[in-house]
Amino acid sequence: MKLEKNAKAVLLRIYIGESDRYEGKPLYRYLVELFRKEGFYGTTVLRGITGFGMTSRIHSHSILRLSTDLPVVVEVVDSREKIEQIKPALEEIISGGLVTEEEVTICFYRSDEDEA
Repeated sequence: MKLEKNAKAVLLRIYIGESDRYEGKPLYRYLVELFRKEGFYGTTVLRGITGFGMTSRIHSHSILRLSTDLPVVVEVVDSREKIEQIKPALEEIISGGLVTEEEVTICFYRSDEDEA
């Protein structure tokens, strides 16, 4: 599937902590490399400034709390098929966090190279 204008796709959001690790590397980095290896269209990692999860412990970048475990969100958009294929692997890899998905409509997907 090519992400064409007005195509339906799925946005997968993975809420984890900055200090979460998998196989010796930051979990968010592992996930980005996994999505790239599996041929996903792209992935973005967003670093939060404040948040809390299941434990209700607040993670903040405040100078008073100098947290090294800030909230991190990994977003990936691709076809329903690709998202469904990767979900079992994610369940194995992610030991704590939240994963959500929602259907989205592609407005456009292009690079600077497309215009050359």
